[in-house]
Amino acid sequence: MRKVFLAISVLLSVCGSSMAQSRIVDGTPYLLNQALDMSTDFRDLSNTMFFTDHLESFDLKSGEGLVNWKRGHLVTRQAFNTNGAQPGKLRMLDFPSPAYVNDPSLKFKIDFVTPRTVRIRMLTTPVEPKPSTSVMLAKEPGRDTNWKAVETDRSIVYTSPYGTIQINKNPWRIVLKDKNGRIMSQTATLSDADSTQVKYTPFNFIKRGSDNARRINPVFTLTADEMIFGCGESATGLNKVGQKVNLFVTDPQGPETDQMYKPIPFFMSNRGYGMFMHTSAPVTCDFGATYIGLNKLFMGDENLDLFVFFGEPKDILNEYTDLVGKPGMPPLWSFGTWMSRITYFSEKEGYDVAANIRKNKYPCDVIHFDTGWFDVDWQCDYKFSENRFDNPGQMLKDLQSQGFHVCLWQLPYFTPKNTYFKELIEKNMYVKNDNGELPYEDVVLDFSNPATVKWYQDKLAGLLNMGVSAIKVDFGEAAPLNGIYASGKTGWYEHNLYPVRYDMAVSEITKKLHGENIMWARAAWAGSQRYPLHWGGDAATTNTGMLGTLRAGLSFGLSGFSFWSHDMGGFVKSTPEDLYCRWLPFGFLTSHTRAHGAPPTEPWLYDSKRVQDIFRRSAEMKYRLMPYVYAQAKECTEKGLPMLRALFVEFPEDPGTWKVEDEYMFGSQILVAPLLESGITGRTVYLPQGKWIDYQTSKVYEGGWHTIEAGSLPIIMLVRDGSVLPHLKLAQSTAEMDWSKISLKVYSADKQQAEGIICLPTDNRIQPVKVDCGKGKPQLLNKVEGTTLSL
Repeated sequence: MRKVFLAISVLLSVCGSSMAQSRIVDGTPYLLNQALDMSTDFRDLSNTMFFTDHLESFDLKSGEGLVNWKRGHLVTRQAFNTNGAQPGKLRMLDFPSPAYVNDPSLKFKIDFVTPRTVRIRMLTTPVEPKPSTSVMLAKEPGRDTNWKAVETDRSIVYTSPYGTIQINKNPWRIVLKDKNGRIMSQTATLSDADSTQVKYTPFNFIKRGSDNARRINPVFTLTADEMIFGCGESATGLNKVGQKVNLFVTDPQGPETDQMYKPIPFFMSNRGYGMFMHTSAPVTCDFGATYIGLNKLFMGDENLDLFVFFGEPKDILNEYTDLVGKPGMPPLWSFGTWMSRITYFSEKEGYDVAANIRKNKYPCDVIHFDTGWFDVDWQCDYKFSENRFDNPGQMLKDLQSQGFHVCLWQLPYFTPKNTYFKELIEKNMYVKNDNGELPYEDVVLDFSNPATVKWYQDKLAGLLNMGVSAIKVDFGEAAPLNGIYASGKTGWYEHNLYPVRYDMAVSEITKKLHGENIMWARAAWAGSQRYPLHWGGDAATTNTGMLGTLRAGLSFGLSGFSFWSHDMGGFVKSTPEDLYCRWLPFGFLTSHTRAHGAPPTEPWLYDSKRVQDIFRRSAEMKYRLMPYVYAQAKECTEKGLPMLRALFVEFPEDPGTWKVEDEYMFGSQILVAPLLESGITGRTVYLPQGKWIDYQTSKVYEGGWHTIEAGSLPIIMLVRDGSVLPHLKLAQSTAEMDWSKISLKVYSADKQQAEGIICLPTDNRIQPVKVDCGKGKPQLLNKVEGTTLSL
């Protein structure tokens, strides 16, 4: 009887609210913070389906027309005791029948944004959505007039120097071709399944039987050699083909699962195209997971707004980040070492950490106070505890005089015991439920409300004006899915946007008061890349945690983010010595570097001299390399490139690079291969074509597979032949660096000329450096303004 009662309760909750249905996934209750699998909606026999059929009309000049959709549904079929479902056509039974259309013709529009970017929009209702500003886009997309159009009886073809988009009229189909006319991908139609026993569902949208909500499902083909990359900070295999990826902001508790702190609705293919799904609704991407020849994009949105990019990875990343925004340049000090743990509780601890850093000569620029700088641990009230911080303003000044910036932790959730709990409710600054009350026990700040943003920024301003340099933007993954927001939208559309609004609020007040574009955030969605920087969350203190962190960072970089960091050694337990020593140089060869963990990970607290030595020498290496790091970072902000870069971004013509997911380029000239197993001192490394010089040993390697021993630092680090890496004299903080004298190290095996770039913090302008290597002793071929160069 109890089971029957529970079943009826679940059924009533499903039928009673469209939000409630999202809490039942494959017949099981949905737990808060689980990623939603949108594909389940498209397997529900109670839903009405509509399949693209033919182009009803189209205006060549405006790019607007109507697509006819055939009404259908999933039909069950039994054969030899096997039950299945396949799409079939349906006669409408809606009443009154004259008021509705069985097979609607709905708006379809193509806009040409640039010679490489096309925007495809499709509606599932006759009602045009109201114009609104997108939080995800940095600006309104432009309009390019260089695409040439040709129409025939069968198709409409638009061509630019970089590719072709072809619209077949009957059956309606979009075909993407590269500049040589090769088909890269195309939409799937109902008749395509005639040649297979698997009667898959093609390009469609549904009207749900539970609530009449509409959801759209673009379906594109995958080719035999196709690989897909991106989708955010994903720790699963870098190539997403064969995977089902849920794009829904969650707290996965670490970068070792298929869920993500930072899902991004963007991906690129090795076939020469990329796609940005301009939606904040949940999305599930089935990249050949359930049918090897299809890329099924199950969207929780009722309309399609899809940007398609043509080109190689660098072209695609540049085009995509032009749309959603490129990051501003973070301040120089942010590229230094961040020293942290959970948590420093007092002013005394802050001074002690600073003293130990300088006494032991660990180059460092930031000290971070985590969850315990308030009176009650985790209870954010934006005030230093009066019991443990006698004079926080003076402490900030003292640390600044020693070359330290201070970062403070906080979060956007307020428990009932928090000082501001009642105030936030009284002032209507929280996310509400259907009844106008709290969806959770906690108050969740509603960043879609301008009044909330002002209240929040005023609290941060007090700290920033006191001398705090950066704010840790923690959490942000738990915005209520069934919440009602000041924007007028529910959590269905606001949940994934929450990190963008949160990041924006912190970054804008920091930039306003300090003129610096910097924060330290965990959650993200498309648009968050405008607000650097983000870190990889709470990694396991295991080899798996290190592997997941590396994959997550590479995938994040392939999703339009230039800057990223992680907790060196992992977060959860005390890091074993062997793991910490292998992780440290990887952490310092990342755009931003932080030592952080639940147990302390400060190097002087380890009894091992090896840990202390490797920490110090890894930090010294990065600080000496700071002109390289800074210049490469600046180039990333201009081109939308990641500092932690998959090999194929630099070497797309090399097929081998597309299959490597445990190495990376640190900028454009240094290849890094971390040691990912315990007890090893070397590993197998794939090198792209050309020659490579070991940064630590000076050994020269040809392109291809090699087994390479690490140098004195437990990492493999090689420099491209023909590179110039600028170095500085070692300093203990970036404030002490002397940029008036830069030493150039030339790496040349066969190249007659070596090149590099320099960007001085005084003007943030990239200047090239060229060296002639063909006449014995290298000779500098040009000058760089603002500094003196030596070879």
